[in-house]
Amino acid sequence: MTLRSASVRLAAILVFVAPGMVGAQSLRGSSASLDIQNLMARSHEFTFLHTPGQVSKFVDSGYLIRVQPKPDLQLHQVSFPYARPEVRLFVDRLADQYHAACGEVLVVTSLTRPESDQPINASDRSVHPTGMAVDLRVPNKSGCRRWLENVLLDLERKKVIEATREKRPAHFHVAVFPQPYLHYLGALIAPSAAPVPAPRATVASSTVAMTSYKVRSGDSLWAIARKHETTVERLRETNRLSSSRIRAGQVLKVPTT
Repeated sequence: MTLRSASVRLAAILVFVAPGMVGAQSLRGSSASLDIQNLMARSHEFTFLHTPGQVSKFVDSGYLIRVQPKPDLQLHQVSFPYARPEVRLFVDRLADQYHAACGEVLVVTSLTRPESDQPINASDRSVHPTGMAVDLRVPNKSGCRRWLENVLLDLERKKVIEATREKRPAHFHVAVFPQPYLHYLGALIAPSAAPVPAPRATVASSTVAMTSYKVRSGDSLWAIARKHETTVERLRETNRLSSSRIRAGQVLKVPTT
């Protein structure tokens, strides 16, 4: 699948789900919400992993990366501390913002779960086996709980996640949509990162050079693009990547002006 066809496909899905399938705006969850999550998993061509062995293979291939505990992020009894790179980016950013707003640590209770290790009460349509979902502990403090709920609802309205507040056990289930989420982040940083337009003669005389970057464990395309002041789309086009999947040891061409 080419970058253009993948983008067109995702755009079509977002248009399709907008009118009648936004059933989780109250975080109550619904069959429509599960439809959206599974539709997104298929559109990204994600595999539903059946066994722990398959999880290990996807980690070795770089499709899943480890989510590391930090001063503002705690992992509680997480059997498989791995996720899609975009999900880890989402968790890291949310933990930083949550800690700044509430002074509390964000607690993750589940990430990737193969189908063989799903809890008894899990939906048979869960997207946890794809690595695109994360479960968050519900805060005890009402103010922190409202803050987290408002953020999740806002991101859901922007169609970059689907979030549900589950009761047994109490947690927020969040399915992150990788490509829409990266586009959303790109729009956030674009105004501050965009250079002042140069005179025509200067633009015409500028040259684009290439530098090499060796991917390290835990890297994501978004982080690499931001570090080198470029975009995810440009990195994908330059390296002919059909998705945002990268693996440790991979050498990327990075355009520089």
